[in-house]
Amino acid sequence: MANSYLEANMTGNTASTKMTFSCWIKINKVDEDGRIFGAQANACHAYFNGDGRLNIDFAAKDSSSVSAKLLTNRKFRDPNAFYHIVFALDTTLGTADDRIKLWVNGVQETAFDTRTNPGQNDTYAYGQSGYYNVGARSNNTGSAGHYFEGYISHAAYVDGSALAPTVFGQTDSTSGIWKFKSPTGVTWGDNGFHLKFENSGNLGLDSSGEGNNFTTNGNLKQAIDNPSNSYATINPLDYWYRNPVLSIGNTKIVDTTGWSGARSTFGFSTGKWYWEIKLSGSSMDNHIHGVQLVDVNTRTQDPQQITGTTVFYNHDGGEMRTDGTQTTADYGTFSSGDIMGVAVDMTAGSYGQITIYKNGSAIVSNFNLSSSSTTVMPFSAVGNCTTEYNFGNGLFGTTAITSAGSNGNGSLFEYDVPSGHYALNTKNLNTYG
Repeated sequence: MANSYLEANMTGNTASTKMTFSCWIKINKVDEDGRIFGAQANACHAYFNGDGRLNIDFAAKDSSSVSAKLLTNRKFRDPNAFYHIVFALDTTLGTADDRIKLWVNGVQETAFDTRTNPGQNDTYAYGQSGYYNVGARSNNTGSAGHYFEGYISHAAYVDGSALAPTVFGQTDSTSGIWKFKSPTGVTWGDNGFHLKFENSGNLGLDSSGEGNNFTTNGNLKQAIDNPSNSYATINPLDYWYRNPVLSIGNTKIVDTTGWSGARSTFGFSTGKWYWEIKLSGSSMDNHIHGVQLVDVNTRTQDPQQITGTTVFYNHDGGEMRTDGTQTTADYGTFSSGDIMGVAVDMTAGSYGQITIYKNGSAIVSNFNLSSSSTTVMPFSAVGNCTTEYNFGNGLFGTTAITSAGSNGNGSLFEYDVPSGHYALNTKNLNTYG
C-alpha cells in the first residue's frame, strides 16, 4: 500500500557476481511502476512499468547507470492471483543469455522487448553494504519512493548464489498449479534474507538465519491473503462508469467526484458466501451494494437499471433493487461508520437469495436474487463517499476489526458469519463453490 515498505541497512560486502531474488506478489495497480525489490540506489530493481511489463535492472558497482536489463514483452495485469517471480544473475557464465534469468510461476521468460546482458564477470552493487528495500525503491539514504501497490509474500534474497525457481516453488501433483515451497538447504550469504511475514508484530523478521531484519514503514499490515489461499478483492479492470480510486490492497473504493463502481475478482454460481463493507462519507445516499450477473457490461450500463443486478441502495429509507427496479423500500439506512454484512445463498429460492446485515443484525432477509442470476459477483457503486471491504482479512482499510465474530473458518470478520457461509477465497471456492 502507498508509503508502506520494508527496509534494512546491510553491512555485508560479498562477491557481487551472483544473486537470486524470489517473491510471491499479487498486484493491485497495473499502471504504476512501484518497486517490488530495490537494492541501494540503482544497484538492482524489480518492478512493473506503466503497462504491466516486468523490468529487472542492474547497475554496475560504483555506477548509477543501469548496465544490465530485462524487460518482458508480455504484460502482467491479472489482479486475481499471486505471481511467483524469481530472477537470478551469474555473470561468471560464458553464455551471455544465461547470465540473467527470469521465471514467472516456474516458467522461464525468454521473450523480451529489451535484453541487455552483463559482461562476463561484471560485478554489481547489490552485494555491497547499503539499503535494501522490499516494496519500494531504495535511494540508499534511508528514504524510499515508488511504492509497490499490492501484496508481497515470502520475499527471499540469496547473496552469492544463482538458484532455480524450484528452490522456492513446485508444481502441485494433482492440480498442476505452481505453488509455494519452503526453501531449504540455502546458503543465504551475508546480505541474504527470507521475509515470511508470519509475525504480525514483526513483519520484517528475517528467517534466513543471517539476522538481516527489516524495519517496517508506513501502514504496512499483515494479510491472510497469501499464495496458498488467495482472497477476493475489488477488480481494478472491471469497473463501472469511471475508474474508481482503489487502495489498501484493492479493498477500498473512494469516489469524490460523482458515481463510480466495481466488481470483485471472484464470482460464484453455487454455495453460500459472506463479506463485510464499512461505509463512510458525507453523501451516504449514494451507496449501492450487492451482486451482479458476471456477463453484465459494467462500462456502459447504469447499475440501477441492469438486468441481473440485485442490490441494497442506501436511499429513500433503504431499498432493494432488482433488475433496475425498486422492489421494496424502508428497510432502514446506513450512516457513516456503519458496517454492512452481505450474505448470499445460491442454494436458496429459485435463483439464490441475499441477506443484508447492519452492524450484525439482519435488516433484509432471504431476498430473492434476479431471475438472471446464474454466476454473480460482489458489486458496489458509490458516489462522493467511501467503501472499505473486508473479504476475510480482518481489516477495514488499515484498521483491524474490533474483535472477530464466530464461524469465520479461519477468516476474520467483525460480526458472526451466518451458518454455512464462507469467505470468498480460492480454498473455499474449491471446496464449497
